[in-house]
Order: sequence, then structure tokens, then C-alpha cells
Amino acid sequence: QVQLAESGGGLVQTGDSLKLSCAASGRTFSTYPMGWFRQAPGKEREFVARIGRLGLPTQYTESVKGRFTISRDNAKNTMYLQMNSLKPEDTAVYYCAVYRSWGPDTLSAVDYWGKGTLVTVSS
Repeated sequence: QVQLAESGGGLVQTGDSLKLSCAASGRTFSTYPMGWFRQAPGKEREFVARIGRLGLPTQYTESVKGRFTISRDNAKNTMYLQMNSLKPEDTAVYYCAVYRSWGPDTLSAVDYWGKGTLVTVSS
């Protein structure tokens, strides 16, 4: 059993930065790969980034490469998403996720979800 709590969302302008956090509890944090997903109104939930148990490997969706950085601090049981050069199309609810394993499918191996934090980027 794993519980996840996202924080750090807010309202920013195009070009600004935000850092999201996901605090995990319930089981040994370092055991699991973790990731970030997002969902905009009227759109399907999409994969953003994921990170291995010890910080490697990492994987990003093409639209955020070079702008977003995923990281984790296992001593603090926390995962982060540093978002730079934000664009209006980044506006979405961002969800933290825990994977049962690292596999080729970025969605089907997710075992746990957080409740989400809203990021709004104005132009």
C-alpha cells in the first residue's frame, strides 16, 4: 500500500518555472520506479516523465525534453518535477504515479496514483 501527495502547482506566466513535489508513504520508497502524468480539460491523461528506483534511468515525453527534469530523493521519500520555460499547453492537472516495474508501457504498469496538483500557465 502506497499513499502519494502532490504539491507545488499554481498559476504562472509563459516562460516561468515551477517545481512539483510528490511525497510518498506506506512502503519503502526506493523499491519502486515513479513518474509524472498530466491531464488537461477534455483530453486524455498523458505520460510526462518517469524515473528509476535509484534515479536512473529517466524518460521524458518529447514535448517536455530540455525543459522538465525529473528527480527523486529517497532519503526524503519525495520525487520532484522541475518545470522550466512553461508554455500554455503545459496547463493541466499533474499526477504522481508509482510503477510496479520498469517496462515498455508508460501507463499500464502504474499501481498507485496521487490526487493531482493543478498547473496553469497563462499567456
